[in-house]
Amino acid sequence: MSSTTTAPASVPAPAPAHAPAMDPAEAAAAIASARARIDDLDARIIELVKQRMAASAEVQAARTATGGPRLALAREMEILERFRAELGRPGTEVAKLLLELCRGRV
Repeated sequence: MSSTTTAPASVPAPAPAHAPAMDPAEAAAAIASARARIDDLDARIIELVKQRMAASAEVQAARTATGGPRLALAREMEILERFRAELGRPGTEVAKLLLELCRGRV
């Protein structure tokens, strides 16, 4: 006789813990709502990036007007570290892209 027992075939398997059951119409509505939030966040992020680019141009102009270098590598390292600390390794890549966008606008 086997020491293991199995559930009768008539008992349905439980739904996976990571994916609660959702009606397809509810799922579609949830997806649409989340995508609308993402679109709004993207628009806000784009506007903030534009503002960051303008602020960076001001800093670069002031630095070069006084004979200083356009870039401050120590400052860039601080920014890279801050993004990495908050977002992990991918945060460093985000910061690199931001720094690239903001360079050379003078």
